[in-house]
This record gives sequence, structure tokens and C-alpha cells, in this order.
Amino acid sequence: MDNRPSTTAYLQIHKQCFNQKKVEGIVRAGNFEWNFIWAFHQGQLFVEPPLGRALIKDALERYLVKADYKLESGGDYIFTVRAKF
Repeated sequence: MDNRPSTTAYLQIHKQCFNQKKVEGIVRAGNFEWNFIWAFHQGQLFVEPPLGRALIKDALERYLVKADYKLESGGDYIFTVRAKF
């Protein structure tokens, strides 16, 4: 039995552009919501607003690195964050 705290994060991809090499969308977890831009050619993740950003940024980046070529515009995705929000 796994007793570690966890929160489900919901990811929506709004824009994906391979010419600009970036993915844009929204991620929600707990009572928080952030907009993000994943510039995968630079390996940079931008998350706004700053409130609660430290809670999601690392987990979101790990998920995006693992799944970025499987993500599609208009897609909804779910992943687990090993923290309680």
C-alpha cells in the first residue's frame, strides 16, 4: 500500500507548433491553475502565475519530457504529482 501523498493533475493542450518547437496549455491540480509554455527545443518550461508554481513545475516538466511527442492540440491528459496540494 502506497501512503505517499499525491494529487491528480489535469493537463489541456491548447496549441502545439513543431515549427516553433513549443507546446502551450493549462494544467490544474488541487485548487490551482497555471498556464504553461513548453519550449522543448530549449528544454525550458514557463509556468504562470507564480502562485503555487513550485508545486507543479518539476512534476509537469518530467511529464512533458516523457510524453511531449504523444501530446496533441485539444487533448486532455492526466498525471499524478507526488505531493498533496
